[in-house]
Amino acid sequence: MSTSLVIVESPTKARTITKFLGSRYLVRSSFGHVRDLPKSRLGVDPKKNFEPKYVVPAKAKKVIVELKELAKKSDSVILATDEDREGEAIAWHLSQALDLDGPRTSKKVQRIVFHEITKTAIAEALEHPRDIDMNLVDAQQARRILDRLVGYELSPFLWKKIRSGLSAGRVQSVAVRLVVEREREIQAFIKEEYWTVEADLAKNNSDKLFTARLNQINGKALEKLEIKNETEAKKITSELEEAEYKVINIEKKEANKNPAAPFTTSTMQQEAARKLGFSAKQTMMTAQRLYETGHITYMRTDSVNLAAFAISQAQKVITETFGKEYSQTRQFKTKSKGAQEAHEAIRPTNLTATPEQMAKLEAGQRKLYELIWRRTIASQMSPAVYDQTAADISAITKIQETNNKYVFRANGQVIKFEGFLKAYPNRKPDEAELPELKKEEVLDLKELKPIQHFTEPPPRFTDASLIKILEVHGIGRPSTYAPTLTTIQDRGYVEKEDKKYKPTEIGFLVNDMLVENFPKVVDIEFTSHIEEEFDDIAEGKLKWVPVIKEFYEPFHENLKEKLDSVESVTEESDIPCPACNKKMLIKYGRNGKYLMCPDKEGCGTTKPMPEEEAKIKELEEKTEGEMCPICGKKMDVKRGRFGYFLGCSDYPTCKGIKKIENKTGFKCPKCGQGDVIEKKSRGRGKIFYACNRYPDCEFAMNKKPESEQELQEALEKAKEKDRPKKSKAGLKSEK
Repeated sequence: MSTSLVIVESPTKARTITKFLGSRYLVRSSFGHVRDLPKSRLGVDPKKNFEPKYVVPAKAKKVIVELKELAKKSDSVILATDEDREGEAIAWHLSQALDLDGPRTSKKVQRIVFHEITKTAIAEALEHPRDIDMNLVDAQQARRILDRLVGYELSPFLWKKIRSGLSAGRVQSVAVRLVVEREREIQAFIKEEYWTVEADLAKNNSDKLFTARLNQINGKALEKLEIKNETEAKKITSELEEAEYKVINIEKKEANKNPAAPFTTSTMQQEAARKLGFSAKQTMMTAQRLYETGHITYMRTDSVNLAAFAISQAQKVITETFGKEYSQTRQFKTKSKGAQEAHEAIRPTNLTATPEQMAKLEAGQRKLYELIWRRTIASQMSPAVYDQTAADISAITKIQETNNKYVFRANGQVIKFEGFLKAYPNRKPDEAELPELKKEEVLDLKELKPIQHFTEPPPRFTDASLIKILEVHGIGRPSTYAPTLTTIQDRGYVEKEDKKYKPTEIGFLVNDMLVENFPKVVDIEFTSHIEEEFDDIAEGKLKWVPVIKEFYEPFHENLKEKLDSVESVTEESDIPCPACNKKMLIKYGRNGKYLMCPDKEGCGTTKPMPEEEAKIKELEEKTEGEMCPICGKKMDVKRGRFGYFLGCSDYPTCKGIKKIENKTGFKCPKCGQGDVIEKKSRGRGKIFYACNRYPDCEFAMNKKPESEQELQEALEKAKEKDRPKKSKAGLKSEK
């Protein structure tokens, strides 16, 4: 019997596909890329048309040997990697590494693609194999080579001018620039005071109040900052105290709100951040798992299309679950720059599998699956219908000398028909139902409220808003958003504060250096233009070498010039060197600022910044008496990449280390041996308090303990939670 070797990227995907194929097929994983550019050198030859020098990484060598052996024993090899550019490139690299396209091979090599891992999709793909699409491979190669050239040539410039260990990247540098520029807008923002005036009104002899806001004075619309201070606000309210309030106009209309399109990679990441609190990286890892286990379609896409059978399936589910009146077939068109409309949106592979039926999934997967299911179903539902009412109410003052005519506006909105909100409850607009008002009706004033406000600066970027602006500007593509956000955090250029991106000091320095000396590299429009050229390469409209050449040659010449002409970032301090008394320089290291003697060769003394010295002294007092867990010698306070820690004083002979614990002063109520210390959760960085003997003791509580009683209460709650619940049958038998 003839056999076929099917190669995919991941073991999970291999296991899922194996379920759908018979004994003729042997499914194996390549564990991702099997060839890449070398880490230790550039690996690209600009003099030979940017020829890449690919190598097989150490971790892939064993896989290649195994796959070669299996390929020899098989009659044909089927490359079933993902359907995007990255997947196409992996398929091509596999064909090269396994010698599948050489002149001496007699193997029949096929390339198949599918948008979902289901029996039907796999069978369809096997019936329609194709060749490897070299246009897609070239587009991926062009991106990889250009990013390598920028990173490997620009990073040493930053090492020389700022500090070693820094890196620059084509897309990551633009993302950092967006965060830095937003932070500078916030820093430059000057808040302005302004006031609004609201009136609580009621129909004659009614206790049911509604609120109207002042929005016209003498026929002129009231601007946001027009009432500047309390004095002006009180002057207006004093005139309005005795005014007559009369309805002068009523507008009633029915308004529809349509559902959003099914998820693309970008919108899924944005919604998962807003609704589930997931980071972009967490969303993509969870979606990858759902895809590879056959629960959702391919998760890297910028299309909002749905297959005809998926729409038909959605209609059936909607009719059975909500009713026929909730069903409305729709097709959407993407507004995303450079979107690939031939692909499909992210959706469940089987819409009849409701979230309730997916209870066996791990918690994060279950939450994301439900979000995707609800969004897909909602996209094929009727619009939500609102009854909207707007009433203009005049307030004519009785003070003859002012003769001011004030107009208030009251708005009311009530959901008349939920439509898609039944499946995808979104943040609903405030529902304020106005009483039945008539034109010329006189109303009773119950209370006037002058309210103080201040203008607010633009908000810092969240995962959702940063991904959105990258997508709007056409920077990056579906596969790059999550890695970009992860990279700029890992490099230390930005940090998260309350889930919002804030540039670090080194982030400001690197950004300013690049903007001043390499404006094209961090230019938003230029980066977007390069992405469009990658799209053209993928479609066969452009060749990749001229695209790289157009960027690289002027970039390389500019870099050579800047290496000599740009001064290193150095700042002189007022602190004298303890060894030679010269004024020390402020330098930047991997762990932040430090002081260094300007006489580097003659003296070379370094010391921490004054604030760091004070912090170290404080921690030394706090940790006095701590001994090395390995050799028993005294421990010193040290600072590393992740903050302060205790290191053995006999380093490097002994490499014992310890965490510096923020103790609460209480012993653990559960084990009685450990101390209750402050800890931070890995995922969201949330502060909690737990025994320092974890995992031997698992006591934990959310609130900082203030007394022994609070600790005992937390322990009792934990015990109650862990106590097994009795079944209904058990309760009946007790009765």
